[in-house]
This record gives sequence, C-alpha cells and structure tokens, in this order.
Amino acid sequence: MIRSMTGFGRCLETVNGRDILVEIKSVNHRYYEFSSRIPRSCGYLDEKLKGFLQGKVSRGKIEASVTIYNAEVENESIEVNRAIAKGYIAALRSANEELGLTDDLTLSRIMRLPDIFNVKKVQEDEDAVWNDVKVVADKALDRFVSMREAEGAKMREDILSRLDYIAELVGKIEEKSPETTEKYRKKLYDRISDVLNDKNIDEQRIITEAAIFSEKIAVDEETVRLKSHINQCRDMLSSDEAVGRKMDFLIQEFNREANTIGSKAQDVEITKIVVDLKSEIEKIREQVQNIE
Repeated sequence: MIRSMTGFGRCLETVNGRDILVEIKSVNHRYYEFSSRIPRSCGYLDEKLKGFLQGKVSRGKIEASVTIYNAEVENESIEVNRAIAKGYIAALRSANEELGLTDDLTLSRIMRLPDIFNVKKVQEDEDAVWNDVKVVADKALDRFVSMREAEGAKMREDILSRLDYIAELVGKIEEKSPETTEKYRKKLYDRISDVLNDKNIDEQRIITEAAIFSEKIAVDEETVRLKSHINQCRDMLSSDEAVGRKMDFLIQEFNREANTIGSKAQDVEITKIVVDLKSEIEKIREQVQNIE
C-alpha cells in the first residue's frame, strides 16, 4: 500500500498523572528530515522520538511537537533551610536580651522571613517520562499513518487510471507507426529516384538506403519499453514497501521514451498522441513526488 508524504496525527492523553499532547505532521521531502518542538527540560526526548518515528516513516519532512503537563506528578520539593532559620532565631533572641523585649517568636513568624525555604526541582526519571510519551506518540503515529495511507489510496487510483490511458495511447502509436514508417520509406525512395532519374543508379541500393532511414523513425523499441514501464509501475503500486524513489526514477524513463518517440515522429497524428502522452506522464510525476 502506497502512502502519501503528507499527513497529520494528534493525541492528547493522561498517562501516570501526566497530561501529554503529541502532534505529528509532515510534507513531502526527498529524504527523511525530522524536527521537533519539545519542552526545554525534556530535550532528551528529541532523539528518542526521532528514532521512534523513523522506524515507521521512511520519507518526508516530519515535525513533531510534545507538550507535557504534570497534572498529578510532584516535580518540586520544598525544604526548610534550617541553618538560616537557626541564624534568624539566634540573632532575634540576642537582640531581645539586649533590648529587653518580649520573646514572641513563633513558627509562623519565622517562616515569613526571607530565604527560609529551599525549592528544589525533582530530577525526573527520563525513561519513565519517555515511556509515557511513547504511549501517546504511538497513538498519534497511528492516526498520522492512517491519514497518509488514505491519501495514498486516492493517489494510487488516480495513477492507475492514468497508466491505463497511457497504455491506450501507446497502443495507438503502435498502430500508426508501421503505416508511418512505410509512407516515409516510399516518400524517401520516390525523392531519391526523382533526383537520380536520368542517371545510371543501383535501384537495390536506393531501396536499402530508404529502408535504413525509415528504420530510424520506427518507434517499436520505445513503445515496448513504455509498456514494460507501465507494468513495473503497476507492480510498485501494489507493493507494501516505500516505492516513491523508485517510481520517481521510473517516471524519468517514461519521459525519456516519450521524448524519443516525439523526436522520431514523422507523422502529425503521432505527434499529437505524444503531446497527450507527455501530459499524462507529467500528472503522474506530480503525484509521485508526494509518495513515500
């Protein structure tokens, strides 16, 4: 099944107390290119996510974004700075003794003093975070791939219909080619005969030369190769592998044969058919550029 390189997948879920949002989107690209938008504190997720997606996606410009909100996970710890608290108490009681004031120190009063508390960020378990993100990323990826496959199915049907039309055009060229070749051979023979009419000529030599020149405008080899390319393209469209690059190369061969037929054609009707042929090939090429 062929896939489009354009796709989007999104999933938002709560996993182990974390609200995690993963979005994956892509556009066509010659190779696999990855970029991400991830919280600065979770930078280690970038390479993990890149490898995870690369296992399922072979081509395209991929952008993944991850948003994490720790809904129930405690990621900060608060501690009393006992050394500073003791220092405050000692200083206040010393002043109390000197000034003869009432000792009214209480816990709530001490806790209001500056720098009494230390707030520390709890070091999160990177593997645990990644495992949670991967659960959500896997579902987003499924939706992303499904969209690519749905788009690919439409592209496949369109290309197959165009291949049928190309095969029809090639058949018309094959029908007209022998007739055109014979007309060209006779025309060439008549011209040479007129030029050399009053001279002693070797008629068999003229026939041979005319046959050689007429053979140069025959397009049998090109039409046979085109039919072979059509069959190869159909096989690729039924493959389970990523075939975008192969099809891109094959379409270049389609164009090569069509151009050769066009340059050889000595018939207006064949020239018109070649114009239609190249138009269909170009439409397939545009589709192939977006196949994974």
